[in-house]
Amino acid sequence: MRLKIGITGASLILALAACDNMANQPKRLPYTLPYGAEANWPALPPAGIVAREEPLTPPAPPPVTMALLEHGQQRFDIYCSPCHARTGDGHGMIVQRGFPPPPSYYIDRLRQAPNEHFYDVMTHGYGVMYSYADRVSPEDRWAIVAYIRALQASVTTEVAEVPADKRQALK
Repeated sequence: MRLKIGITGASLILALAACDNMANQPKRLPYTLPYGAEANWPALPPAGIVAREEPLTPPAPPPVTMALLEHGQQRFDIYCSPCHARTGDGHGMIVQRGFPPPPSYYIDRLRQAPNEHFYDVMTHGYGVMYSYADRVSPEDRWAIVAYIRALQASVTTEVAEVPADKRQALK
């Protein structure tokens, strides 16, 4: 028993001796700079970072060219045609398998919608359509918007409005 008390007492004395006053140990205080560092205040965020409160503005649409329309058609066929069909009427292969049909691009509401509406729907999704923001780049979204507008114009344009030298290509 004496041995037990002796070991306990020695352990207690050793523990008290080892626990120097920890509050007085050297340490770096919060918000202090390391020696030799410069304070760059106010700190600027890295490039490309947007605050949550700051509204996101889409990039400006590029000028419509034939190359842009062809690129838009390619991207439309990849990402949009499974639901919207290659003609844009909303009867794609997914719809034929029982998925709810999207609206046709030829209804008045979508023909009168601004270009930003299509860009926004691709970015954020709408109804049962999920967001394509992580799949389709902003440049490709604008190309798809240009192609959708070309599809809409192709349905509402009369053959008489096409220049005579271009009519042969339509047949």
